[in-house]
Amino acid sequence: MTSSTKTTADIAASVPGYDAQDLSISAASAFLAALAQPVAQTEDVAIFAALGRVLAHDVVSPVNVPPHDNSAMDGYAFDGALLSGPAPLTLRVVGGLLAGQGWQGALAAGDCVKIMTGAPLPAGLDTVVPHERVTLQGDSICFDPTGMRRGANRRLAGEDVRQGQPALRQGDRLAAAALGLLASLGLATVTVFRRLRVAYFSTGDEILSLGEAPRPGAVFDSNRYTVFGLLTRLGVETIDLGVVRDDPALLRAAFLQAAQQADAILTSGGMSLGDADHTRSLLAALGDVVFWQLAIRPGRPMAAGRISDLQENNAAGAGSTCATSYINNSKMPAVLFGLPGNPVAVMVAFLALVRPALLQMMGSNAASAAPAPLLQARSLQPIRKRPGRTEYQRGIVEAGADGQLSVRLTGHQGSGVLSSMVQANGLVVLAHDQGDVAAGDSVAVMLLEN
Repeated sequence: MTSSTKTTADIAASVPGYDAQDLSISAASAFLAALAQPVAQTEDVAIFAALGRVLAHDVVSPVNVPPHDNSAMDGYAFDGALLSGPAPLTLRVVGGLLAGQGWQGALAAGDCVKIMTGAPLPAGLDTVVPHERVTLQGDSICFDPTGMRRGANRRLAGEDVRQGQPALRQGDRLAAAALGLLASLGLATVTVFRRLRVAYFSTGDEILSLGEAPRPGAVFDSNRYTVFGLLTRLGVETIDLGVVRDDPALLRAAFLQAAQQADAILTSGGMSLGDADHTRSLLAALGDVVFWQLAIRPGRPMAAGRISDLQENNAAGAGSTCATSYINNSKMPAVLFGLPGNPVAVMVAFLALVRPALLQMMGSNAASAAPAPLLQARSLQPIRKRPGRTEYQRGIVEAGADGQLSVRLTGHQGSGVLSSMVQANGLVVLAHDQGDVAAGDSVAVMLLEN
């Protein structure tokens, strides 16, 4: 850990209302925002490979978009000064223009040019009358200009993006429209932050990997596959370290390998106070880690922090059979997110807390890293809620004939009922101080990307 990096104790001291034994979502979010530092390395990628990547620099437009004044619709281009004359207006058609063509002819007063959408306006012509408003009379058109203004149906050069001005900002996460905008500037490549590397694994003696024979008391691991989907949707580079048994030597080796290979580590399970949960004591030895009891449902136990410089850890643990196998060549310690073990709690903790922190580590600006916006919907049923914690209940959000949103719960809200997350298209977010909800009350909902 570098000397300039704040310790978790320093971060905790700066967070208002910090209480590790009863930590609110807002305090946990503030802590993780201070913990998550963006990667510094950048790379140039082709536009086709840039979807979801984060811009490392402002993109300053080398051109005007559009590059010239052009027609916004099919019609006839003319000098808008003629609108101040007598009505109806009669103009002589002297030629036509398609998109991609330039005007080469001469123009006299009262002339107009038939023009298609996107075609550049000839010099001296600044207004377009739609073709459906005109009447053809030989080689002339006649129309009533009532309600038209000079410059109507014209797109100005630089109206979309002006040359020399930022078209996209550092930290913007590139969506489909941004790729099109980059192409409209004539840019084939763009400079982005390198992909964040995230290692993840599940812990527990009761966890079966797919393909293993069932045994009494064991369950198949679902968390790794859920976490894989969440991370892949985010666009990070994933490192799957499998299932790690509740064995101190195996857990230590997994954490050291993860810290050596990745920028961030996600684990599920092993964060409670149970006698078999070795993860807590290991993390206390391997890094600067805090353990929380979150004021949240589902999910309560969580760990956050950093795995310290592993060369130091390896020297200290040279007698261990697993400690000396890994060397950390990175100057930045890996950031740890230790999630609870129940499947729905893993998803909720990821969406509410981990996703914004990872986006920040990816280099995203505040707008791109912000949590999903909350919408208002009418609850179709009463919902029991105890003040003093934030609750995320799975719901099905629908729009009525009037366009208003309503939401109903998926049923049993147990933190192990993963099928409810499949049914849900949103989470009902009940605030920390909120109490019971009556049918018909307005509630906040976070839409899911199912």
